[in-house]
Amino acid sequence: MSRLRRIGWRRKVLAIVVAVLLIVTVIRALSDEPVIALMIGEPWEAMRLRSSAVIAPVFPGYSWFNMPKSDARLRFIDPQLGFETPLARFFTVSFDKDGLVRSVRMSPQIEPLLLDDTLKVLLDLQDQWRQGGWIPIRLDDFPSFADTPQWRARLRDVNIGGTAYWRADDKYQVMLGVNRFRDDKRPTEERYLITLQLATPWGRP
Repeated sequence: MSRLRRIGWRRKVLAIVVAVLLIVTVIRALSDEPVIALMIGEPWEAMRLRSSAVIAPVFPGYSWFNMPKSDARLRFIDPQLGFETPLARFFTVSFDKDGLVRSVRMSPQIEPLLLDDTLKVLLDLQDQWRQGGWIPIRLDDFPSFADTPQWRARLRDVNIGGTAYWRADDKYQVMLGVNRFRDDKRPTEERYLITLQLATPWGRP
């Protein structure tokens, strides 16, 4: 094979490889939603390297929080206790003075939801926790969510809403809350805002 033919062949192969990589990149960009994948207590940079959503570095020596640069899902990656949320717009991850992930506070939605959609999110999260071995706690005061007429009536009351707590041994705790939300863009619709907080256990079990 002549030198010119070898150069031409290499250029064709390189062009094919570049085209394939571009296609893969576009497919991933279109199919994968940004994710913050983390463990409580891990180094912040480990979370940043693993996550597909962009989040800023820590401020050395400070306890504070950062937010992803885009909407993102939370993927809690504990091998047994892991779970994943829907795409979120409000999403904060806090860190301690040692640069370790301390907690998450988020609203697992990108807009206020209708009641049916709200219950779907709540029940899916609770199902993931139950299957992973999480246990609901403080049930006398904070019963777990359910799709019942009683729960629907309670959530529709703007003065009540609901809160549930789940714990995974002495490792993690989550608080899941929901309240009626006044949406000025859709004043005739019943819309709801969900709040999720994840950290090491706090308060009484």
